[in-house]
Amino acid sequence: MKAVLFFIEEILKCKSLSIVGLEKNTGKTECLNYILRQVKDSGKTIALTSIGTDGEKRDQVCQTAKPEIEVFEDMLFVTSERYYREKRFLAEILDISERQTALGRLVTAKALWSGKVLLSGPPDTVGMKELIVQLEKRGVDLTLVDGALSRLSHGSPTVSDALVLTTGAALSGNVRELVRKTKYVYDLIGLKEVGPGRQDLLQGIKKGIWAIDAEGEIHDLQLPSVFMLEKYEGDIFKYGHTLYVSGAVSDKLLNFLRMQKEVTELVVQDFTKIFALPETFYAFLKRGGKINVLKQSRLLAVCINPQSPAGYCLHSDQLKAALEESLRIPVYDVRRMGN
Repeated sequence: MKAVLFFIEEILKCKSLSIVGLEKNTGKTECLNYILRQVKDSGKTIALTSIGTDGEKRDQVCQTAKPEIEVFEDMLFVTSERYYREKRFLAEILDISERQTALGRLVTAKALWSGKVLLSGPPDTVGMKELIVQLEKRGVDLTLVDGALSRLSHGSPTVSDALVLTTGAALSGNVRELVRKTKYVYDLIGLKEVGPGRQDLLQGIKKGIWAIDAEGEIHDLQLPSVFMLEKYEGDIFKYGHTLYVSGAVSDKLLNFLRMQKEVTELVVQDFTKIFALPETFYAFLKRGGKINVLKQSRLLAVCINPQSPAGYCLHSDQLKAALEESLRIPVYDVRRMGN
């Protein structure tokens, strides 16, 4: 119980928290509902939203029953006009955004009663960050962001202060494979930050690939994207073997760097920018390559859902033990933890 209390206490220290699932039906909504029950009497002002659409009664892909999202009295929530009209509890509208989504404008409201709601928030990370800032200005102490599908983007430290990762049988019915896939994302989240000097130099760069020389100076390589490596006529290593990639890091780039005579240190914005396969990522590191981030993400917990929408169920204790052995951190099955 002490570990669980620590997990919740750490969440309450954050201004914002993202719940990130490695696959659809890995227990994001179950995890969100557990957190909401734990923090509702904390004395803090809580808000919740989603980067996509969530809270539906049935999974729209697998057509399986899903837990609905429960909003408690005095909590704020942000959802689309369409889903706001479908709720069945009393709420006070605080704001209606000018920005249109596929389901109408976004409505910010305060629950006057407890009840179930469908969430549909900003569709992208830029909009989500803006929304979190707006909610803070309204006096919100903690904003909880539910994820959509298997998107990792809202787990970026540029969006929220910390994240909770959910994994489970929907990712793989084989425990060893499930642990392998989860460990890869765990390792990405744990990539170390560069020093503050480099952070200051690179923070404002949003496009292209840059080199960092031995004196710490940065140089624009005039290469807009890693996908244009084959057409690049210059020497990518003329300033040394430390590179900053502002966009996505692909298999193609890591394989290219791995084949060079000298090992490369790569700097990226954060873990959500890496789209390489696990085999490529680990092969690059084994070669001696290094990958650092401008800002490290803060992982507060890993939660599991041993039930698959296909109907099979893994043994919760065995899955928990296997993940804890690999990750070396506590793992939680919130469904078995009660209220």
